[in-house]
Amino acid sequence: MSRSERKSGQFVVPGDRLGVIEEFTSGPGTYVEHGTIYSKTTGRTLMDTLNKKVSVYPLVQAVGVPRVGSVVSGQVLDVKSKVGVLRILNVGKRSLSGFFTGILHISDVSPSYVETMFSVCKTGDIMRAKVISDKNRTFYLSTADKNLGVIYAFCSQCGHVMLLRRQRLECSRCGNIEERKVTSDYGEGAM
Repeated sequence: MSRSERKSGQFVVPGDRLGVIEEFTSGPGTYVEHGTIYSKTTGRTLMDTLNKKVSVYPLVQAVGVPRVGSVVSGQVLDVKSKVGVLRILNVGKRSLSGFFTGILHISDVSPSYVETMFSVCKTGDIMRAKVISDKNRTFYLSTADKNLGVIYAFCSQCGHVMLLRRQRLECSRCGNIEERKVTSDYGEGAM
């Protein structure tokens, strides 16, 4: 970047030269190599002449990917006696664009003993869980907290949304009563 081009708002791509360390310090979105400051990301420059700092702010936000420790929500795809499989739809409040699958093992459901996963969730339910491992590119989940578990349950007989009444789930359409590991805020809003 020549001296005449040094102004904020310039469009840059990774590897574009922004200045030297004798004139500026390296800010967010930049890196230094052999005394020269380069753009680390595609974005717009911010030349802070008062503080002698150059930064690059990305034009596109980073893609959301589940990470260990993040709270995710998703739909139950399959349930076996000892494991449930979820399609992860959101990380926090951010929707995902790709297809991510999480595994919820019966040992990570609750601090107390759980006999079968069928009492925890059913296929189609919407759940909130915490990512506890991403070993071998597989997301292992836990619901061993009171604000983790089923957010919305659907009746196994008619498919209608179930209501929480007196600590049990009841279908308002057909009257079916089922058991789940529900969140403390069951049915109170969006995923």
